[in-house]
Amino acid sequence: DAVLSLLDPGGTDLLDAGCGTGIVTRRLAAARPWRRVTGVDLAPEMTRRAAARLPGAVVRADLRHLPFPDGAFDAVVSVWLLHLAPSDADARAMVAECARVLRPGGVYVTTVDKAAAHNVGSDIDAALASRPPSPAR
Repeated sequence: DAVLSLLDPGGTDLLDAGCGTGIVTRRLAAARPWRRVTGVDLAPEMTRRAAARLPGAVVRADLRHLPFPDGAFDAVVSVWLLHLAPSDADARAMVAECARVLRPGGVYVTTVDKAAAHNVGSDIDAALASRPPSPAR
């Protein structure tokens, strides 16, 4: 519910980056009348499970190199993902890719494990700094 409350209710295209088994992706898809909801994950077993929950909406891909054009999504979410990145450089690359596929004025929502060994907050700020600000809600 917290993630949904941060997403623009008028958004039409949503990417769940690091969708895992698709549980969150399915919940996000059911909560709003999105035109397109896409889940992406690198792990074959995760994408297999997610695809069973969301047929035709799951892509297996490396989040450091997303297979989508610039500005393809109104919203990008990554739930409990960045603290799992193998390195700070990988986390920065994932955030940069999420920012790249986000439309100007779009919303990127991420959750992280606050006890994780590295702090990605400044990386998120840096990756999104060049984007135009979204209108205040």
